[in-house]
Amino acid sequence: MTLIRDLLGQAARTPGAVALVAGDGQSVTYGELRRQVLAVRHGLLDAGMEAGDGVLFSVRPSPESLVLALGVVAARGVVIFADPGAGPEMFDARLRLAAPRWSAAESILYAGSRAGPVRAYARRRGLLLPNLADLGIPRHIHVGRGLPGVPRGSHSFSRLVKGPAPEPDGDGDPDAPAAVIFTSGTTANPRAVVHSQASLAASLDLFRTRVPFGLGDVVHTDQLMLGLPTLLSGARWSMPPLFCSAPAFARLLDERAATHTFCVPVHLAEILDACPRLPDRLRHVLLGAAPAPAGILRRALAAAPSAEVLSVYAMTEILPVAIASAQEKLDHAGEGDFVGAPLVGARLAEDGELLLSGANLCRGYLGDPPHAELATGDLARFDAEGRLILMGRKKDMLIRGKFNLYPGLYEPAIAALDGVDEAAFVGLPDAETGDEEVVLAVVGAPDLPERLPGLLPDVIDHDALPDRIVPLQALPRSGRSRKLDRDALRDRVARS
Repeated sequence: MTLIRDLLGQAARTPGAVALVAGDGQSVTYGELRRQVLAVRHGLLDAGMEAGDGVLFSVRPSPESLVLALGVVAARGVVIFADPGAGPEMFDARLRLAAPRWSAAESILYAGSRAGPVRAYARRRGLLLPNLADLGIPRHIHVGRGLPGVPRGSHSFSRLVKGPAPEPDGDGDPDAPAAVIFTSGTTANPRAVVHSQASLAASLDLFRTRVPFGLGDVVHTDQLMLGLPTLLSGARWSMPPLFCSAPAFARLLDERAATHTFCVPVHLAEILDACPRLPDRLRHVLLGAAPAPAGILRRALAAAPSAEVLSVYAMTEILPVAIASAQEKLDHAGEGDFVGAPLVGARLAEDGELLLSGANLCRGYLGDPPHAELATGDLARFDAEGRLILMGRKKDMLIRGKFNLYPGLYEPAIAALDGVDEAAFVGLPDAETGDEEVVLAVVGAPDLPERLPGLLPDVIDHDALPDRIVPLQALPRSGRSRKLDRDALRDRVARS
């Protein structure tokens, strides 16, 4: 089972059907998508791409970026996702580890990273662009016009995609690296997840098993890992435009007759602020990339009563791990965050850490030996029916005397209380005692600091009761997934 073979096969079966609708409304059929991917593959091989060549990928989500990435993988190259806006030191560290032989970027990024005024403008806004043309990468691909700053000899995507498109002569090694995704780490030790075509195909197959797609379905999302199973099923992937506002996202759901959508929980809240009622034709609303608070789950159910609202538990290394319905999560009355029956191999270490395995597990981390099991860093337990309940993150543990407080164990129960939109624990170290002041930050009704002390003893352990409750307008978040930024939250409550 390989991603490219499965996609090419589906496209050959339904060549006249619309595969993609871009942010600007332009559509691409399955037949044209197939031809473009094969043309890019042939052009890259003709230009000297060899199996295992890494391609530093700096192209924003679009039909062009999808075709280019699939063409690289079809040519047996490796797509390397390393955010050029991560900062110069982190970007250089990632570059040293990945050692790409190719760079693929939008023309505007090549031009902007060389032009002094553009670099100065970006720097004033906190974005330090690397000079992609001077990184020592021997070969380049540009998407867009040939602007000043595009390296001499760079291959134009528009020319590649218009070239010959012969059929491939084989699938290659399904277990060879196909994608590298940098996720975390430090400048001294950057961390990148390595997926193969086989592990990606297994991931997409699990999504299709739990959330069926088919001809006539329209999936509205900017998320690659939901867009790809859409294409593998012969459905239509509706891409929102870049920087799509919440009102525009909601409007496109209706205009493009979406049957499925995926949102980060915070983004869904913004959409529901703009449009409290979602289109009736929606059958599935998926939430992921960050925990979904009870308040957002309730709003989603009310906004889309005819849809199944699902929460996806996944991580870059292995996805999906489990998928639970919103109602199941709301019905969970015990401690922890209910995530549903595992779709992969799951067991607990002696200290309660969740260990995962399966065909969709990544090969490992770049530069490290392959692994057969993933230590997630999540503490978990199984209920009587074998379903997973997350009890918190090991690294988020707060220390109070002899009591170890895991925020994820209690935050869902607090967020489910009336008037609470979001809740998060952080600890402020006490240099004299070694203990931590336990601070609960809450978003919601203005009277929460007065009401919560009387409500919390009924829903969390006595030893987990906060020393202080701090009301905020919003919890700080970071990244495209809008995950809670506990470091920023800690700094904010320390100043309150």
